[in-house]
Amino acid sequence: MQTLLALATDGAGLYEFTDRAERFVGGAGIETGLLTAFVRHTSCSLLIQENADPDVKRDLDAFFRRLVPPADDPAMDYLVHRLEGPDDMPAHIKAALTATSLSVPVTGGRLALGTWQGLYLFEHRQHPHRREIVLHLA
Repeated sequence: MQTLLALATDGAGLYEFTDRAERFVGGAGIETGLLTAFVRHTSCSLLIQENADPDVKRDLDAFFRRLVPPADDPAMDYLVHRLEGPDDMPAHIKAALTATSLSVPVTGGRLALGTWQGLYLFEHRQHPHRREIVLHLA
């Protein structure tokens, strides 16, 4: 069973989609299985991360901005791919350092996430985008 989620982003940051994934799993009628989430883009990624304290999202975003600054930062002058703006190649690097797919067990018809865990799209570009996530339940 599959579905396609469309997420609108308004720039870099983490966007939680746990509730949408839970609705998909809950409506599937499958008691035990595995949910795979796959993002269909190369400049964003997926994370399982804490969803209780918003400071976690801010700190993760700040860490990755510091780890991989924009292409117009002097530390990044070695980059060649610059056609789509100073945030594009750094977005590809950030996506390569994280994940484009996640697997979450389904137990009792629900995602087997921990108490404070949530599913996130991690947008690495500065401008708004429409992102697609394929959810596959087996």
